[in-house]
Amino acid sequence: MEEKLNQIKSNCIKIVFFGPESTGKSTLSDALAKHYKSVCVPEYARDFLQRKWDMLGKTCEKQDLWPIAKGQIKSENEISKKANKVLFCDTDLLQTKVYSKMYYSGYCDPRIEKSAKKNRYDLYFLCDVDIPWVPDDLRDKPYERKLMFKAFENELQKENCKYVVIKGDFSQRFNTAIHHVNALLEKF
Repeated sequence: MEEKLNQIKSNCIKIVFFGPESTGKSTLSDALAKHYKSVCVPEYARDFLQRKWDMLGKTCEKQDLWPIAKGQIKSENEISKKANKVLFCDTDLLQTKVYSKMYYSGYCDPRIEKSAKKNRYDLYFLCDVDIPWVPDDLRDKPYERKLMFKAFENELQKENCKYVVIKGDFSQRFNTAIHHVNALLEKF
């Protein structure tokens, strides 16, 4: 299944946390999964690239994108089976596509692009850059956050994805997200 980057069918609402680095996606997706007694698909790239950094002192390279994409879909497919009405995804292939194009002069593996276009989610939470940037081994664009945000928003618009911009401190972001998740659950 993962060789073609296909999502498995699922009986749950799928929500993706989307946007530039250091915008609270992981923290928020974990908190919402706990709130709804469900599960969160972690960002596969973070663990993959942290291991690469720790072992080799290297950051992401173009050839890393395919294994990252495969790992992300595999994780999503496995974890979606455990979801309780809502699956929270701390990234998706569309995010991988945006990062690839931004970091590699417009290049993205065509297999990733095709699957990013085909795989669907019920809602994207586009996390704004209005919170402080926190450095770590992998983050490297503290001065390009607004540019990156715009690239992510443009991609959501281009693909006609339903999205909500999440702003403010953690409490504001959490409450905004709950409002929108509850609205989806009412229709579920």
